[in-house]
Amino acid sequence: MDGVQIRAAGQGDLARLTEIYNYYVINTPVTFDIETYTVERRQAWFEQFGEVGRYRLLVAEVEGVVMGYAGTMRFRPKAAYETTVETTIYCAPEAAGRGLGSRLYEGLFEALRGEDVHRYVAGYTMPNAASESLHRRFGFKVVGVFSEVGRKFGKYWDVCWMERAA
Repeated sequence: MDGVQIRAAGQGDLARLTEIYNYYVINTPVTFDIETYTVERRQAWFEQFGEVGRYRLLVAEVEGVVMGYAGTMRFRPKAAYETTVETTIYCAPEAAGRGLGSRLYEGLFEALRGEDVHRYVAGYTMPNAASESLHRRFGFKVVGVFSEVGRKFGKYWDVCWMERAA
């Protein structure tokens, strides 16, 4: 995908980030949210990210339009987990399969170089060959599968958990 700019997300991106995420809420089991978000409801999620530190949010912009995002969030609230972060990544459906996820993860891991992060973890709803492939490409290894932990669309779904060193 040509002309991709990876940059820190800004407040002005929140509506588009919400739109991208809501596509997956409505149409896929990728997220276990079952109700869409308003921009106002998504604000609290957005506020956890900073321009420095271990919790970041980057966007991929193509010709002035945000086409995806990737970030790192707190894994668990207990202090001993502080240096472990959970990754999140979503691409607009029209950008899927065009290398945008790789560009986002490259930018994200580069932005976090030198931050106090020891471990990255990621979970994805199975099956999801694209997510599995992306994470393996960036050195994530499977650590386990939680069976039937989410119910959406009248079906139970498994979640694969992966990790990698920082």
